[in-house]
Amino acid sequence: MAMSVIDSSPAPVATPSPAPVSARPPLRRSNTFWRVLPLYLSVAPFYLLFAIFGLFPLCFSLYLAFHKWDGIGAMKYVGWNQFAYLLTDTYFWQAIVNTLEIWLLATLPMIGISVVLAFLLASPLVQRKGFYRVAFFLPHITSVVAIALVFGSLFSNQFGLLNALLTSLGLSRIAWLSQPWSMKIAIATMILWRSIGYHALIFMAGIQSIPVSLNEAARIDGAKSTQIFFHITLPLLRPIMLFTIVTSTISGMQVFTEPQVLLGNDGGPGRAGMTIVLYLYQQAFGSYHFGYGAAIGWGLFVVIVLFSLLNWLLVQRPGRRA
Repeated sequence: MAMSVIDSSPAPVATPSPAPVSARPPLRRSNTFWRVLPLYLSVAPFYLLFAIFGLFPLCFSLYLAFHKWDGIGAMKYVGWNQFAYLLTDTYFWQAIVNTLEIWLLATLPMIGISVVLAFLLASPLVQRKGFYRVAFFLPHITSVVAIALVFGSLFSNQFGLLNALLTSLGLSRIAWLSQPWSMKIAIATMILWRSIGYHALIFMAGIQSIPVSLNEAARIDGAKSTQIFFHITLPLLRPIMLFTIVTSTISGMQVFTEPQVLLGNDGGPGRAGMTIVLYLYQQAFGSYHFGYGAAIGWGLFVVIVLFSLLNWLLVQRPGRRA
């Protein structure tokens, strides 16, 4: 009898076939580009104007400082000769001294008067603060040329209002625009009148940011207003004062319109009113030494950086930081 052979091996299990891998969706770069394109276009005008009127003149002035050029003919490469002559130029150093003296005559009174005005404007005893803020800020937005013309009539040697006042009081006239120190005082007075309101508003904003609880605690302890001003207000205004001194240094080193309108391109008798920027203008656009004028500009940049660092070290001394 034939026996059937039974296959006892297990039936093969059907393994599921792997699902087809779908292709990764392409990156939507085109959609992202069109989405951010309006954002880039909105800020593009600033960078375009900065590149044309800021970055290109800056780079070209550095390139020009190494060349001799009269503005028409071909440029001649002179290397570091412009800067070497700058270090030995007595007129350049005289311009630096004149600029620093005018800056000191304008900045030191400006800081003191601005702090006092800011303290008064922040005081609750003063009424109509909005009117005073506008009145103090108005000279800052007035045309510098217009201010120089007005002050020119005030400080005129022959028909100035100040000399008329001195004559009416029986005093002798002062040659404001002919003597070295009187010329610098006239220029510094213009700068002081134009900038004092702007810095007073900055100091007032700093005073208003001081917590009222500090003043109240000091008054509870018996401190007077002068003690609060010198021991609380001024120390906390140190960052604002640093900002004010640095910005006034930068603007003070670039004084040009005031001496140019008052005294002319030569800086007055004895070149006592010749500032650095006025000397740059005289060399570049008066004598057509554009290469040397560019070197003076970079020399001015070094002077501003050095004095800004010096001001920072004096105001933010270790152990006295606010």
